[in-house]
This record gives sequence, structure tokens and C-alpha cells, in this order.
Amino acid sequence: MALMRSSLVTGSLLAAATLGSACVVSVDSQAQIMREEKRYTVSGTPELRLTTFDGAIEIQSWEKPDVAIDIEKRGSTKEAVDGLEIVSAQNGNRIELEVKRPRSESLSGFGFQVGASAKLIVSVPENAYVIARTGDGSITVERLNGRLELRTGDGSIRTAETNGELLLDTGDGSIVVEGATGRLSVDTGDGGVNVTGRLTNVKLHTGDGSIVYRAEPGSEMSDNWDITTGDGGVTLYLPPGFGAELDAQTGDGAIRNDLDVVRSDVERDRRDERDENRRSLRGTLGAGGKQIRIRTGDGTIRLRPS
Repeated sequence: MALMRSSLVTGSLLAAATLGSACVVSVDSQAQIMREEKRYTVSGTPELRLTTFDGAIEIQSWEKPDVAIDIEKRGSTKEAVDGLEIVSAQNGNRIELEVKRPRSESLSGFGFQVGASAKLIVSVPENAYVIARTGDGSITVERLNGRLELRTGDGSIRTAETNGELLLDTGDGSIVVEGATGRLSVDTGDGGVNVTGRLTNVKLHTGDGSIVYRAEPGSEMSDNWDITTGDGGVTLYLPPGFGAELDAQTGDGAIRNDLDVVRSDVERDRRDERDENRRSLRGTLGAGGKQIRIRTGDGTIRLRPS
């Protein structure tokens, strides 16, 4: 047992020496973890393109003018971790980093797979243009201004205190947006959507899940809003005095309305339908304006004052 421990420590020290002083290697009961840091100097607004085939991505702003990327590589064996390939390049303020899948994740002769993944922890100036993609893992962004494109094949997405243009896409996972201003486009194949902010353009879509959007005071529409779920309820909170044209419809459910909606002529003619059983509602909110389109295949639509 002492010989085995000695060999493990020796291997860890050799790996650390190879990676340099900015790297730390540790082993726990579940996996071997290797950390590596890369720093980039920029003179203006950085443009980041981050990709990992498997692993979470966390991005937040800091007060320093440069960019730091911590790469946490994890695998069940040292060979699995060493098999991860990191490709990075910088051209002016444009920085690209990609973690590629190992060429082989099999241990010959043993008949089982040895998986590896890489988590990216990124610190950038407050103003940035970011494209972040992971094949399998969550994405988190906090306190950034600019254009943010976040995509994951399987995992949740969460943003907080962002300003600019947000494009969020996950094949399977929930999406949470807190304190956003600007433009927002959300698409998830399967998962709930929860948004709070002061947004000018809103597109929210989920194939299967509920949607909640709380428009904060001062919200104004620069374009039509579209809120759609294939299967789930929709709850929309709007501040006093908000103006829009409303078009809400559910395929199997009801509409619960607590807003002051002036119904269209067609809606007023449908006097035989009781409000609590209605499946569509069209009319004007406040002074009117751009259209808010709400659709759910199966679920209740709730319209509430914020």
C-alpha cells in the first residue's frame, strides 16, 4: 500500500511540473482533477469563443482588464485527463479556446469506458462579446454587458445581471434569467423557463415546460414578443401602464386574466363564453403598441400585474 501511495504522489508531481506553476493536480475518491490557467491581455472589448465537449462553463466579470480562463480537467484516470486536448489562440481582442474530446476513451483489455470532462471558469471585463458552447453541461453567466450566445446540448442555463443581447439555447434543461435588460431569445427543447428583467424584445420557447416572465417597471417593447410552450403553463407579469396588443391562446387549458384588457370586437361578441373557461384572449393593454403573442398546447395562461 505504501508503494502504491508513493507512485501516485510521484505521478502527480511529474504532471504538475509539466504543466507549470499555474497548474495544480489533485486526486479525490471519485476522480483525478487537473487545473490549468490561461491569461490573455486585451486592449478593448474582448471577444471570447469558448467550447468544451463535456463540462460546465462559468463566466463572470471582474475589475481587471485582462481575461483569465481556469480549466478544470477531470477524469477517472490520469490517462483520461491527459487525453484532453486544449486548443487556444489569440488575435488582438479575439480569444478562442476549445477543449476537444480525447481520441480514445477506452482502456484496451478492460472493456469499459474512461470518461473525461473539462469545466471552464472564466473571468472577463464587464463589457464583452461571448460565444460559449458545451456539449453536455450547465452554463452560468453573471454581471456582463454585451452580446452573449450560450448553447448547451444537455444542461441548464442561468444568467444574472446582464445587459445587451442574450441568446440562450439548450437541448434539454431549464433556463433562468435574472435581472436582464436588453433583448432576449430563449429556446429549450425540454425544460422550464423563468425570466425577470426589463427587456425590449422577448422570445421565449420551450418544447415541454412552464414559462414565467416578470417584466420589471420601466419595461418597453421595441418589437413584438413571442412566448410559446408545447406543453406547460404560461404566467406573465406586467407593470402598471404597460401598453401592448395581446393575443393569447391555449389548446387545452384556460386563461386567468387579472389585467385591464380592452377586448377586440370579436372577443366582445363571444358573450356566451364564461371568462374562466375561455381559451383565447385578444385585446389592448394600456395605450396599445407591439404585439404580445402567447401560445401553449396544453396549459393555463395567467396574466398578472407586477
